[in-house]
Parts: sequence; C-alpha cells; structure tokens
Amino acid sequence: MALAAARARRAVQLVGRTGDDATADAIVLDLALGGVGHVALLRDPARQTPLEPVLREEDEAGDPADDTDPMVVPPHAAAAEGPTLDAADVDLGLRYLTDVDVVVLAEPAGPEIVAIVAEAARWGEARLILVVGAGESVPADLPPDAIVFEAPDADPDGVFATLVGTFAAALDDGSDPAEAFRASVATDGWTGSPAD
Repeated sequence: MALAAARARRAVQLVGRTGDDATADAIVLDLALGGVGHVALLRDPARQTPLEPVLREEDEAGDPADDTDPMVVPPHAAAAEGPTLDAADVDLGLRYLTDVDVVVLAEPAGPEIVAIVAEAARWGEARLILVVGAGESVPADLPPDAIVFEAPDADPDGVFATLVGTFAAALDDGSDPAEAFRASVATDGWTGSPAD
C-alpha cells in the first residue's frame, strides 16, 4: 500500500515493525528505493519477518494442495507469528508525523491501537482509512469520515494493496472519496459499467 501511494508521487511514511533479519533488510531497501520513508520502523530481534504466504492449487506431482501441505499457509498465520507493534509504539510513531492528510491502518490491530490511530487522525484533521480482515466487524468510535476496506483472505498479486494505496494517494491529492475510488480502480485496468 505504501509503495503504491509513493508511486502516485505522494509523500509516504511508514510506522511498523519487522524482524531483525535479511528479509527485513530487503524490505527496508525496497521501501527506500520506492520512495517510502520509514519514520518509525522498529526491529524485533526475537521474531522473524513474515513472508507472504505461498498458496498453490496443486503440488509438483499434480496433486491438489491440502491443509497438510507445508507450502499452504493459512491467511494471517504469518502475521500472527511476526513482529507486532504495541499501542505505545504506534502513538510515538504518529507523534513524529506533524503534517498528515491521510492515515492508513492496514495491519490487524486491537482496539487500543485503533483508538490511538483514530485520535491521531481526528487531531491532525486527517482522513482515516482502516483495513479490516475478511468478516471482521468495524470498530466503534471511528471518525465520521473514516473509510473502511475489507481485505481479501489473500492478496498474492498485490491488487488489493495497490487499490488501497492509490486510493489513499488520490485522497491525499485532494480528490473526494468517490473520485478517488474510481481513479484507484482504473489504475488496475478495471472499468466501470456503462451506467457509470
């Protein structure tokens, strides 16, 4: 999402946590090369940086993949085992950012973190975009203009991440939400119905 917003020529800062490993080094390098700042990207030496799950329809022998296949990782399993931010980390990271128009909370977060991000958006008069997991309920007490996306179970091609990132960039550029959504959908080559 951050890289998609940066590709749209928006200033992007990331607050997050990785492991302290080669995967994290590659992520930080990719972010920097993609124009994404990492104002508060913490390293956690006790946990490995999770990789995107690999989902296969069939294994090399041509047999359908099943739940016992080591290459099939349930959605969100890697995120649950990887480094996570606590509320104090998020609060501190957001305090470094003094001029923000759009805040995106993209990772699964507990009520305390959602409340901190919502309050930061209110205080800074920024638009809040919240991404919730498939089937999760929308948290209470969000700013009235908050926008909520429901993430798919998996996003191996990054289509959903690109959609949210370009949507956030369009909002940051001053577009109204409907216009921003149409523009972000168009970036992936989707087209509207003749009634649009």
